[in-house]
Formats: sequence, structure tokens, C-alpha cells
Amino acid sequence: MAHPLIPQVIDLAQPLADALGLQVVGAVFHTNQQPPVLRVDIRNLERDTNLEDCEQMSRALESTLDTTEILPDAYVLEVSSPGISRLLTTDREFISFKGFAIIVTTVEPYAGQTTWTGQLIRRDEDAVHLNQKGRAIAIPRPLVKTVQLDERR
Repeated sequence: MAHPLIPQVIDLAQPLADALGLQVVGAVFHTNQQPPVLRVDIRNLERDTNLEDCEQMSRALESTLDTTEILPDAYVLEVSSPGISRLLTTDREFISFKGFAIIVTTVEPYAGQTTWTGQLIRRDEDAVHLNQKGRAIAIPRPLVKTVQLDERR
């Protein structure tokens, strides 16, 4: 479950990313570390994300977070690229990677399995749809824990 501040962080970060030609892919707040670590993953929309992209986004976001004070206590900000083995989370990613090999993990067994592999068909309000050896499978969204690209294929 995402930390309750994550939607606010993404709402603050996305306009900054837009101005830099970047996209916020996701964020996570690791509160079990001292100090807590806020990691924001970005992607360059024009080319591979590089260190300069991460530095620019880090400076812009750090300044904005300090001004808004939604994180009043000490924290570490990490801005990074999720890389190719990233999780699919946004509608745009599910559209972009249609037909790609994916791995779906579920929070509890569905039809006796917690891990499913196949080609992504689509994601809608009700399910993640994949093609597994010519058979269409719809895994209910409330059961889906993660969907990621399958690098093995």
C-alpha cells in the first residue's frame, strides 16, 4: 500500500517534470529507514534518462517540497530512472506495452496461482487482460499486486 503522501508528492512533481521534458513514473516513501527515503522515478520522454535529468528533477523537487512543507521532518530525496525492468502502473504504460511479455503477481491466489505470465492485452477498470499461449485471461484488478515487463522474453 502506498504511503498517504505519495499522491501529493506526485501532484507536486509532475508539473516540474513536465517543464523539464520528463515524466514521473512513480514514487515510494520508505518510512522504515532513518531518515525516511522518498524515491521518485522519472523518465525522459525524448531519450534515455540520464544523471543530468535526475539532478535537475532532484533540485526542482527538493525546493518545492521544502516550500510546501508536506514533509516537515528530515528525509532523503532520491530521484532515479526505473530502468527497463520497471513496473507498469500508468494507463499510458499499459497502452504503450500492449503485446509485450509481462509478469503479473497477485496478492492472493487467483485460479490457484499467484504469478501469471503472458502477453499484455490491456488493462481496464475490472481486470488486467493477458494472452497466455492463445488463451485470454482476465485477472481481477483488486487481486493484482504488480505488473512488470518480462525481460526473459
